[in-house]
Amino acid sequence: MDIEAIAAFCLSLPGAREDYKWGGVRVFSIATNKMFAVMGLSGDDLAFKVGSDLFLGYVDRPGIRPAPYLARAHWISMALPPPLSDGELTELLTRSHQLVVARLPKRQQIALKLDS
Repeated sequence: MDIEAIAAFCLSLPGAREDYKWGGVRVFSIATNKMFAVMGLSGDDLAFKVGSDLFLGYVDRPGIRPAPYLARAHWISMALPPPLSDGELTELLTRSHQLVVARLPKRQQIALKLDS
């Protein structure tokens, strides 16, 4: 997937929006400020949340590392183009979105859940 395809996929998830922060980072979030993915404005890297059970397995893979400043929250980072298949990447981005949705108040969760 190229940069714009990744951005378009992130924005296709329920309630997703895009902001530009920190002098050059595209931030994909829900519920106004809950990030689920970030991408360098130059399009050279991508970071997103993974489940705690998957974190160590992914950071052991070539081209994937703990995300700076966000690793303690189980975020991974990778250079673009991603070292994952399109299917695996979209599945992980969807899961990142859902991990963030799960931490919202129940009333906000209902509108943002994807069919599993």
